Amino acid sequence: MLRVSTVHNHERMSTQDLLLSVEAAVERGETEFYIEASGQHDIGGPLWNRDGKKLTFTVSNPGQRVGSMCLPGTEVLVQGPAPADVGWLNAGGRIVVRGDAGDTAAHCAAAGKILIGGRAGTRSGSLMKHDPLYEPPELWVLKSVGSFSFEFMGGGRAVVCGWECETLPSVLGERSCVGMVGGVIYFRGPVGSLPPEVRVSQLDEADREYLKAGLDDFLIAIDRPELRKDLAVWQHWQKITPLPFQERETSEAPSLARYRAEEWVKGGIFSDVCADDFAVNGLVARGDGRLRVPVWENARFAAPCEFHCPAAIPSQRRFNLLRDGRLEEAYRLVLDYTPFPGSVCGSVCPNPCMQGCTRGSLDSPVQINRLGACSADVQLPRPRKRGNRHPGVIGGGVGGLTAAWQLARLGHEVTVYEADARMGGKLEQVIPRQRLDHDLLLRELRRIEDMGVHFVTNYRVDAARFTELRQKHDALILATGGHLPRIFPWPGHERSIGCLDFLKAVNRGERPPVPQSVVVIGCGNAGMDAAAAAFALGARQVTCIDVQKPAAFAHEIAHIESLGGKLLWPVQTREITDRGVIAQDGRLIPGQMVIVAVGESPDLSYLPEGVEKFRDWLAPGADLSVMDGVFAAGDVIRPGLLAHAIGTGRQAALAADAWLRGERRPPEQRQPVPAARLHTAYFTTCHRADLPAPREDFTRCLSCGTCRDCKMCLTSCPEKAIDRRELASGAFEYVSEPGRCIGCGICAGVCPCGIWSMRANAELC
Repeated sequence: MLRVSTVHNHERMSTQDLLLSVEAAVERGETEFYIEASGQHDIGGPLWNRDGKKLTFTVSNPGQRVGSMCLPGTEVLVQGPAPADVGWLNAGGRIVVRGDAGDTAAHCAAAGKILIGGRAGTRSGSLMKHDPLYEPPELWVLKSVGSFSFEFMGGGRAVVCGWECETLPSVLGERSCVGMVGGVIYFRGPVGSLPPEVRVSQLDEADREYLKAGLDDFLIAIDRPELRKDLAVWQHWQKITPLPFQERETSEAPSLARYRAEEWVKGGIFSDVCADDFAVNGLVARGDGRLRVPVWENARFAAPCEFHCPAAIPSQRRFNLLRDGRLEEAYRLVLDYTPFPGSVCGSVCPNPCMQGCTRGSLDSPVQINRLGACSADVQLPRPRKRGNRHPGVIGGGVGGLTAAWQLARLGHEVTVYEADARMGGKLEQVIPRQRLDHDLLLRELRRIEDMGVHFVTNYRVDAARFTELRQKHDALILATGGHLPRIFPWPGHERSIGCLDFLKAVNRGERPPVPQSVVVIGCGNAGMDAAAAAFALGARQVTCIDVQKPAAFAHEIAHIESLGGKLLWPVQTREITDRGVIAQDGRLIPGQMVIVAVGESPDLSYLPEGVEKFRDWLAPGADLSVMDGVFAAGDVIRPGLLAHAIGTGRQAALAADAWLRGERRPPEQRQPVPAARLHTAYFTTCHRADLPAPREDFTRCLSCGTCRDCKMCLTSCPEKAIDRRELASGAFEYVSEPGRCIGCGICAGVCPCGIWSMRANAELC
């Protein structure tokens, strides 16, 4: 027997914790419980043993609803009294209370036995019912029950022994048996007035046999076997049964419309403000009478992967295309959002889309990163027509090239100006070749050029050139990135080297001299890249320090530690010397070389006075405009991931295109699909020990927020009110027919992807 005490060190266990612990114990195979309760509710059900063994509960000091929804094979013994709702909705359990029970004992009981060794409170036995496929429910009470007992009783058997109740006016309380339509009540002792729809009669032989068979079991259960001799005098017993409908006294009642118009409130209860048409809506309404209407909201919400992707790539749409066998269309889709699916999405991006993937809560996220590589070599045709507008882009990094790619695909003649000898920004200049295949980057740069984008390199823009470019081009996009290292005025800071300068030298093929010991100030991803490059150039000891917990990705940190590097935090730098870094607490972190990787800011010296800024960065408007016809993208707005630069580059391009057409483009508003709308239980059986190929991962994708055409709503609608329609474009939609729909909400309840919504009927508002 498992003993459970619900008070430990004067702390009371909550009902939820108790029930969860009992459920877990049953799952482990426990079958006998002794619970020292302290008012916890719902002890004893609904539970079952997977092998069919009986569950027994011995309980002291319980709260409400002992044995609620109790199932066959469960026995509950309460040592003493119990509060309200003993055996509420009993479905087959045996519940014994050796004391009084509170109100509504056996309320809605449909099966099993409830045995009360004292009194039961108000409305006990109300709404008892009997399914003829099962044995009828039973309620045995030693003494009396409270008022309104056996209200609307529809079936089952009740036995009220009336022990020590001779002085009561009624052992059934006041107004008992109101609305009784089924079942039988055996009682001993006085009863008050009863409603006209029931009758009192003497026992027949079958009644006596039932009471004889059950009385011994009842008295033994409540530990009062000595009372049998006094209670087994059957002449003292009577029974109550409902009258058959045809024997009841009836009188013609007025129609509801007549009653409302003539006998209730003249003109209706709202007659002072509006005319009442006295129409009566049924419980089930269609059309305008529905309280709620279903709406198919395909792609209204962003899937978690799309919402968490800074570039807003709709990966669930890509998997839907793959599900339909439209491989080329799926691979082209990502190019509507980024020209770098292989270099960024598939190589260096930390993939926040996968971190937000709903599938990750079931096993592992869908393989969005590896899917990006499938689009790396996809070629797109140039637009057939070129417009006569010529926008320019300053900065050949990820943000600028994304903007140029989008503008070229929209039909514009685009030129990109880059200060470096090569295009690509940090992909070319900073990201280590070990993390990014350089040939892959060159192929994706060539695809941008093949789209018709003109590249101008070794072109550093100053104030004069900015003025010249603004006159030359119809619109400009600023994407010069963040390349100025942030240097703190520590004593000896001139001994250090900036992280970007170091990494750029490495990527240019130079081999800057690196001593045996190196200190990197900053434990972000750039700091990890610098540490990896230092090891590759001959360092034997690299120590990375930071004032806070390292912000680099876990796999980057693990890589540095696997090379022998150390990460120390919190460490606050006080001074840089030729021996290393001296911390504020006086510690020396030894290093013959110090690399500072604490972030960069943009060089905006080429812009005229008056351009709005926030600290060192631009503060553009909602459409990313900073001047009339000039837009910003990437790290000139704020430091971020390469995917952030892709996202703002695309938005800036779309805003510039709208401006060239004399329009203003409102910012995109993305709202994630609420988690409660996604029914992941449908997908728990889709686990695979081995991951499929990326292009076949649609078998695991939940298609959050987009319809996967599973037809579950179509087959589940009880009124056949949902139709699937093919559109001329080859797409599809689901519609609900108002004349058949009753607004039940089953379509929204079964939809696994959160597409159907239930809204208030506008006709009623």
